[in-house]
Amino acid sequence: MLSLPTIHCAGCISSVERALNAAPGVLAARVNLTLKRASVDAEPGVVADDLITVLDRAGFEAHELDPGALAVTGTDRTGRDLLMRLGVAGFAMMNVMLLSISVWAGADDATRDLFHWISAAITLPAIAFCAQPFFKNAWSALRVGRMNMDVPIALAILLAAGTSLYETAQSGEHAYFDAAIALTFFLLIGRYLDYRTRAVARSAAEELAALEVPRVVRLQDGQEDTVDLSEIVAGDLVRVRPGGRMPVDGEVTDGSSEIDRSLLTGETAPVPCGVGDTVQAGEVNLTGPLTLRTIAAGRDSSLHALADLVAVAESGRARYSSLADKAAKLYAPGVHIIAVLAMAGWWLGTGDLRVALNIAAAVLIITCPCALGLAVPAVTTAASGRLFRKGMLIKSATALERLAEIDTVVFDKTGTLTEGVPVPENSADLTGVQAACALALAQASAHPLAAALAKDLTARGIVAAALSDVREQPGFGIEGDHSGTRVRLGRADWVGATGPMPMLTATWFADGEGPPVALRFRDTLRSGALQAVSELRAAGLDVQLLSGDSSAAVAALASEAGIDTVRAGVLPAEKAAHVAALSDAGRKVLMVGDGLNDTAALAAAHVSISPASGLDAARVASDVVLMGNDLSALGDAHRTARRAVARIHENFRLATIYNIGAVPLAVAGLATPLIAALAMSASSITVSLNALRVR
Repeated sequence: MLSLPTIHCAGCISSVERALNAAPGVLAARVNLTLKRASVDAEPGVVADDLITVLDRAGFEAHELDPGALAVTGTDRTGRDLLMRLGVAGFAMMNVMLLSISVWAGADDATRDLFHWISAAITLPAIAFCAQPFFKNAWSALRVGRMNMDVPIALAILLAAGTSLYETAQSGEHAYFDAAIALTFFLLIGRYLDYRTRAVARSAAEELAALEVPRVVRLQDGQEDTVDLSEIVAGDLVRVRPGGRMPVDGEVTDGSSEIDRSLLTGETAPVPCGVGDTVQAGEVNLTGPLTLRTIAAGRDSSLHALADLVAVAESGRARYSSLADKAAKLYAPGVHIIAVLAMAGWWLGTGDLRVALNIAAAVLIITCPCALGLAVPAVTTAASGRLFRKGMLIKSATALERLAEIDTVVFDKTGTLTEGVPVPENSADLTGVQAACALALAQASAHPLAAALAKDLTARGIVAAALSDVREQPGFGIEGDHSGTRVRLGRADWVGATGPMPMLTATWFADGEGPPVALRFRDTLRSGALQAVSELRAAGLDVQLLSGDSSAAVAALASEAGIDTVRAGVLPAEKAAHVAALSDAGRKVLMVGDGLNDTAALAAAHVSISPASGLDAARVASDVVLMGNDLSALGDAHRTARRAVARIHENFRLATIYNIGAVPLAVAGLATPLIAALAMSASSITVSLNALRVR
């Protein structure tokens, strides 16, 4: 199983599947765009590294995932289950309403009783099946002494069905079978809308664990042996080839290379690494093979420590109380008190328990929160649809509520505010033969700066020179012979550069005929970044920049973006701690980030957004995924969230006004089945139409 963080459309799917299916030994390959994963069935000799190389040539970034560390998220059982119950409830409601219309039109005596019995035969099995989500949630709440919106719903459905069955057995005039099944149908619509506003929730900690390399090359007596990561213990020697991800925390005992730590720390510049240096699980080996002596593996590694940080942060966010839950705490006790008082009053006044129970059932039916049950999901669905058209996918049911409350925005730099791809600033300093030699060297290297330089020089129309004896020195650079002259591209000290060094990321070119040339690189702002920062600041929000990159790079970017509050060189745990400190101070923080180093901060924030180009773990930890490359949608998302919460409060007020008018009718005994059906439908339609204004 491979993670494909950069795929974004149907064309990507076909290109990836075509490339994988053409690879030797691959039997079948299927891509899931939503999860950004590829599942590959292959012959035993095929390894993930081979497929990653194939996809790299096709222009797609890929990482190996451990299928055993992932839950089964490919099947949407909950959504299908709700949709099936909704369909059954709708079918049953239509048939029961046909019978009820006949009763309302004047059918009486034996005909009315027959229609009531047929209604009972349809309604009772349908309710037993369709209303199970409400019954289960109500029981779960009552069992621990809590009250939620499903308690009055379940009680109203059961009481309506029970009293209707008793009335039918006694040849009574009124039965609420139609109201009971209609109630179930409308509330299932709300429940399904609520479910559809978010993707299937997956644990970010689980995704982090799946990024660990599931198999490791272990060295024993000089022989390489591929084993499961679980078999590696402290002290084992591990071989990591160029392009591979570090499977363990360890100390380099042989080899030299450069390490890409951007996903863990946000640091854009590759870091030289040699014998005696330590590396962490999750970092990427760029240029040379390394042998590591394992310090920590599996659950003891730094990658797992980061996963634990995310798990703790997620549990803190789970304590957020939604607007619907807050309404339920006030609404449910009030409805029950009114129903009990009405029943007691009628029982004392008439001495007829049957009449008193019917009045109590009518109160619960006519006040049952159809409107409240739809108030939040109808608005959330409408707002989510609007934002989806703007390129934003809402994953969490309460994300919009929390986004409307923010007063602080914290941006990551690399890959979030910026493209995360180095761009040469002064490649024009290389001309003629120098440019041709530099292009030839850059094309022969897999280093990120070399790849960026090669792309830039090629775009300028430079033709690579013919070089001989091209060799890459891991951790230093690449060199070759041109007409008897040794040319080099790499570190300053290696090519012989002296004097003041540039503060920003740079590589050096030397051809032995003049002083080495410093080639500076910068990270460009994402499209819409300036607009997003400007709009968020105009909305009165405090915008901050938090990055693991160097101070010079962060300061330059902050100045360009117009951000005043800046912190550089921040580790992942420090990012999460900074967000937590802001939260402890009463701030409502929106975190925007894309890398492994951001996942704990994303999970700790009040609400979080991650670009689709970010790593799976970051997208899973976030509440909202930015599907495109343009950050300008952030300002619109904040405005839409505030409008959505305003509509939710309006819906609550509409539901309250409806109940103020309906409760006296029910208590007075005037809530016939026809009035109850009309009142429920009118309130639900009103709330839904008001929700559509968000679009």
